Amino acid sequence: MAEGSSTPGTQRFYSAPCPGCGAPVEFRSAQSTHAVCAYCQSTVVRQGDTLARIGKMAELFDDFSPLQLVVAGTFQQRRFTLVGRLQYQYPEGRWTEWNAALDDDSLAVLSEDNGAYVFSRPMSATTALPAAEHFRLGATTAVNGKAYTVTSNQTVSLRSAQGELGHLPALGAPFAMVELRSDDGEVLSVDYSGAAPALSAGRAVLLDELQLSGLRETSAKEDAGRQFNCPNCGSPVTVHLDSSKSITCPSCNSLIDLSKGIGGELAHALQDEPVAPLIALGSQGQLQGVPWQVVGFQHRMGYAPQDADEHFGWSEYLLYNRKRGFAFLVDSEEGWSLVKPTTGAPKMSSSMAQHATYLGTRYQLKENYNAETTYVAGEFYWQVTRGQKTSNRNFVSGRNLLSLEQSAKELTWSAGSLIGSDTVAAAFKLMASKDLLKRSDASPVSRSGGVGCVTIIIVVLVILLLLALMSRCTSCDPRVENCSSSSSSRSAGGSFGGYSSGGGHK
Repeated sequence: MAEGSSTPGTQRFYSAPCPGCGAPVEFRSAQSTHAVCAYCQSTVVRQGDTLARIGKMAELFDDFSPLQLVVAGTFQQRRFTLVGRLQYQYPEGRWTEWNAALDDDSLAVLSEDNGAYVFSRPMSATTALPAAEHFRLGATTAVNGKAYTVTSNQTVSLRSAQGELGHLPALGAPFAMVELRSDDGEVLSVDYSGAAPALSAGRAVLLDELQLSGLRETSAKEDAGRQFNCPNCGSPVTVHLDSSKSITCPSCNSLIDLSKGIGGELAHALQDEPVAPLIALGSQGQLQGVPWQVVGFQHRMGYAPQDADEHFGWSEYLLYNRKRGFAFLVDSEEGWSLVKPTTGAPKMSSSMAQHATYLGTRYQLKENYNAETTYVAGEFYWQVTRGQKTSNRNFVSGRNLLSLEQSAKELTWSAGSLIGSDTVAAAFKLMASKDLLKRSDASPVSRSGGVGCVTIIIVVLVILLLLALMSRCTSCDPRVENCSSSSSSRSAGGSFGGYSSGGGHK
């Protein structure tokens, strides 16, 4: 086995011929135990100075990610190089983890996390970790004396791998993966693929913060590799994002499941009663100093658990930035808001969860409700389906927002803030139609410091007129409209919550 210098960020590498085809297989980290030959896809294990072939790895699901092998960067003043990639699969889709070899010869992981990135390092537990089934979704538990919330407990499997790897679960064999999150933004992953559970701790990172070099020049791919015919109408459908797990056909509006890749049979569901987005898919705009592209749209309905007859609706635009990941632009009667899934999990008060604290800010509970997706268009990084249901809680602190969304397998928090409708119109160059974007946040009452008598009279007259019109309305469809006739028990909008969780362990 040869030893020599390596690319910046690693101190040495080892090389030996692949036992399958004879091509050189390199190990940049002494901690790597396995590798996948880039030429014949043989899976090899390092045994002293030789390599033993233990099988063949499945082909990678290629993507648009700006990351690739030998990308170098800096994390907490340590240089690292990406040396391996693992692709995992779970019932709702898949995610990718990149093995990073640090300059101290240790390994870390740069992984996808709800459309963003988390940099994690191995962590030792001071006491034995329990079996996966003991981690109950939403429960609080302590690891090494620190409190965490159980936010995900999934059965996953390895789909494919590339490069050198610190560990290698059996291809396709199911195992448990548990995620714990803290109120200061930390995420713990408990991997049950080995003889004993392996623990890693990480925090959210921006790719720009890592000072990466060697990124792919573009995130675009050849259309031929990501194009297929709609299983319902036969029209061509092009997938633009690497992480898409659901997409709609632009011709017949069928919602198509991509969670198992394009190669197999595609499940689809017809959609009627389309809801036209005010911001067209593909539109580009800059919000809070970040350029975003609209890649997905969904309409959702909410109702109070104790009163299923009171419905309210809102829309969500899925925004994408190549290095920032995903965000949600939410449109409701109460205004517009920009939110992102959090890495950590806020701490809720024990008294009926009336408060939640996250990153030092205390939020007041605003509402509880159940939510359902009624219409979908575009691409999504999780497997979204029409009729998908969740239970939600929304908290507020001034203009700052916090939302909890829970499904059967996952608990996801989102955080963000209200933004003005004029800001949205300017960002997406919609000033000519900005009146269509105005919500209650742009009303005279909300703008002024005080309310005059004339304003009060006008508001009362408008309310009376609306009540009269609503009492005569007989054609409202609560599946696509806000049909509530009494808003006194709750606010009308979903902008303070009703954010999609983004679903998905990763």
